[in-house]
Amino acid sequence: MRDLGVGFGYLMKGQRWVAGHGRWFGFGLLPGLVTLVLYTAALVGLVLGADDVTAWATPFADDWSSPWLGIFRGTLTALLFAFGLFVAVITFTAVTLLVGQPFYENLSEQVDRSEGGDVPHSGLPLWRELWISARDSLRIVLRVVFYGVLLFACGFIPVVGQTVVPMLGFCVSGFFLAEELTAVALQRRGVELKERLALLRGRRMRTLGFGVPLTLAFLVPFVAVFLMPGAVAGATLMARDLVPDPTAGPDPAAGPDPARPGPYTFRKTDQAD
Repeated sequence: MRDLGVGFGYLMKGQRWVAGHGRWFGFGLLPGLVTLVLYTAALVGLVLGADDVTAWATPFADDWSSPWLGIFRGTLTALLFAFGLFVAVITFTAVTLLVGQPFYENLSEQVDRSEGGDVPHSGLPLWRELWISARDSLRIVLRVVFYGVLLFACGFIPVVGQTVVPMLGFCVSGFFLAEELTAVALQRRGVELKERLALLRGRRMRTLGFGVPLTLAFLVPFVAVFLMPGAVAGATLMARDLVPDPTAGPDPAAGPDPARPGPYTFRKTDQAD
């Protein structure tokens, strides 16, 4: 349980960091604002068309008597919107990070620089970084959709579908949201997607402590935009502890991490200012 508090602490530290670096806070807002406009339009379209989609998908219920037809399709419409919202929370981060790749790379590097030690760089051209980010984001989205469909189906189980399933949904969302955000810093450290997932599973409670509160906050679109710069900063701070600077000693507070795949090294480094 202690790791839950540690994960939440990274989120708070990230928000404090951008609060103390106002220029970088404004810098990090731009991609989120662009993505927010796109997602708002998509969610409004879902709200307006959800009833029609449900009716189209359930023609067998056309002859049902009232109130069963309304209850059945109303429940399906609510679940459809919940599923769309679930996917939107995760893909919002992925799309925002993709749109704002250069912005968030610079912000993450600045956090590394301000914390001391070496500042890792991938050494890859921008187009290559964008390709890797898009490819990894697609893989994460496919995982999210798989879990989303599974949880959607489990939502029909009486009692469990209304209690346990929503909590599991927030945990799944929080885990993958944390992965997307830490990817900014971990990708610069040469950590591939498979290794990133192993690192986060090894610190599962810490990851959930960071990602679940952020998932809940991201349900409010405008909050997501304003928290995004601090979320990237906090994820960078967490990444620094997951993959410490090899020139520094081990972090005694972190303890042993048997899940870490191996001793990572930076591909290319600049000395901190």
